[in-house]
Amino acid sequence: MPGGTECSFAQPGGASRYHGALGARIASFYWNRMLFIIIKQGKEKALLAGDPLIYASAVDKVEGKPNEKMKPGTTAVVQSSSRQFIARAAYNSHSQIRARVWTYDENEPVSHALIKGRVQAALARTAAAADQAKPQQLVRRVDGDKDRLSGLIVESFGNAGASVGGGYLICQFQAAGVEAWKVAIVQALMAGTGCSNVYERCDDLLRKGEGLPLVAGALAGDEPPDDVLVNDGGIEFLLDLRTGERRRMR
Repeated sequence: MPGGTECSFAQPGGASRYHGALGARIASFYWNRMLFIIIKQGKEKALLAGDPLIYASAVDKVEGKPNEKMKPGTTAVVQSSSRQFIARAAYNSHSQIRARVWTYDENEPVSHALIKGRVQAALARTAAAADQAKPQQLVRRVDGDKDRLSGLIVESFGNAGASVGGGYLICQFQAAGVEAWKVAIVQALMAGTGCSNVYERCDDLLRKGEGLPLVAGALAGDEPPDDVLVNDGGIEFLLDLRTGERRRMR
């Protein structure tokens, strides 16, 4: 399962109600299957106020799940300095943004259902704009933190995702959490829009900063053409959908 095994056992010492060898075995079981991010005292204020980004300077230590600590995008339980649950987040030891929050609900696992629901909600939020867009317009369908899919940007072109279908969806996976759930995200995008052409654009600088490989290409269907004519608020320009490079009309 992307992001690691989910479990509601949130405290490393939560097995203390069991005694002796049984308690030790239970504690070891959960300790080796879960990752815990302990926030420095006083640094949890931004998190509790709704900021989904956890920077390296806010992290006191990372414990548990030794085999997953270096795996970008693994799911971790975020705790205060007093070991109280704060959130579940995607952890990335390679980035200065050490983790990005998925949920503040202790009873909500990070699962296919959560990812699918977030994508569906984003598409519903932008459905009217997609339906009203002309074929030469770009529409932002998923907007990262705004849609609680930190690091994911999806734009449609050529009526992609409108009721008529067709066109292209251009995706950027700019963080390890959404990278780990790429397959589920693409499946949800295709199901929610009816668009069969999904392309991944690579922002080299952002992906390098996340420790992610530099990859680009078709994730489903056909690749977009090199240059398309885009109309943005009455201003026309040529756009390479693959790279995002814009050129003036001659």
